[in-house]
Amino acid sequence: MATEPISEEVVGSCVDSYGSAIGMPQLCFDWFPNQIFWLVITLVVIFLVLSRVALPRIAAILAERQGTITNDLAAAEDLKAKAVEAEEAYNKALADARAEAQRIAAEARAEIQADLDEAIVKADAEIAAKAAESEKAIAEIRAGALESIQIVAKDTAAELVTTLGGKADADAISKAVDAQTKG
Repeated sequence: MATEPISEEVVGSCVDSYGSAIGMPQLCFDWFPNQIFWLVITLVVIFLVLSRVALPRIAAILAERQGTITNDLAAAEDLKAKAVEAEEAYNKALADARAEAQRIAAEARAEIQADLDEAIVKADAEIAAKAAESEKAIAEIRAGALESIQIVAKDTAAELVTTLGGKADADAISKAVDAQTKG
C-alpha cells in the first residue's frame, strides 16, 4: 500500500521514503534528463504537425484571401471606372437633353410668335375692313343726314317765307340752302 516505505534505490534527493515528491518535481535535477527528453519529443511532434498540417492550411487560406482581396480591388477599380464613364455619359445626356429642350422651346416660341403675328395681321385686316365698312356707313349716314337737313331746311325756309307773307320760290330756296350747306 501507499503507507509502506519504499526501497532505498528509488528514494533520491527529490522523493521521501514514502514515494511522495519533495517540493516541485519540475525543479528536481534528478528528473531533468527525463523531462528534457519528453520536451524534445513534444516539440518535434508539435513542429511536425504545424509544418505539415496547420501551416500549409493557414498559408492556403491567407493566399486565397489575398487573391480575393486583389480580385475585389481590381473589380472595384473597374466598377469605379465604369461609374466615372456612366457619370460622364449621364452629364452628356443631361446637357444634350437641356440643349434639345431649349431648341424645342425656341421652336415653340417661334411657332407661337408666327401664329400670333398671323392672327394680328388677320385681326388688323378684319378691323380695317370693319373700319372701312363703318366709315362707308358713316359717310352714307352723313350723306343721308345732309340730304335730310337740306330737305328740312328747304321745307322750313319755304314755310317761313310763306308764313312771313311771301311767295316761296322752290328754285331760289334750293339755291340759298345749297349755298349755306356748302359753306
